[in-house]
Amino acid sequence: MKIYHHTHKAPIRVFRIGRKRFSMRLKRDMLILKEALAQEKKETKDMLVTYKRYTKKQASREDLKEANKQFADLLKGLGLGVFAVLPFAPITIPLVVKLGKIVGVDVLPSSFNNMAEKKRLRDSAKLAKTKNN
Repeated sequence: MKIYHHTHKAPIRVFRIGRKRFSMRLKRDMLILKEALAQEKKETKDMLVTYKRYTKKQASREDLKEANKQFADLLKGLGLGVFAVLPFAPITIPLVVKLGKIVGVDVLPSSFNNMAEKKRLRDSAKLAKTKNN
């Protein structure tokens, strides 16, 4: 503690800033996750409407292809839900996603892939903003 106190003139302030930074990052990530889940919910509702129209023979082939793609995304999400129930889920889920990328299998639903792109865009914009200042 003496070394830390010696290098930082205000160690408590530094600790509080780090804790606040972590809290802000966590809130931002949760908002991004909320947006992705809302998008997934909307796409699933559209899929169900398309299937309902298909039963009445009112859906086109393109609509049906989009609905089937969304159904595959829904099954991907359910597959990851199985890993969420298992013990050590914070370790197994990233491991499964990483192994899927190595093998070439897309494990995450499309809305979560967009989530990663949005996060990269925000980080690059933030980096560009700090470089300009």
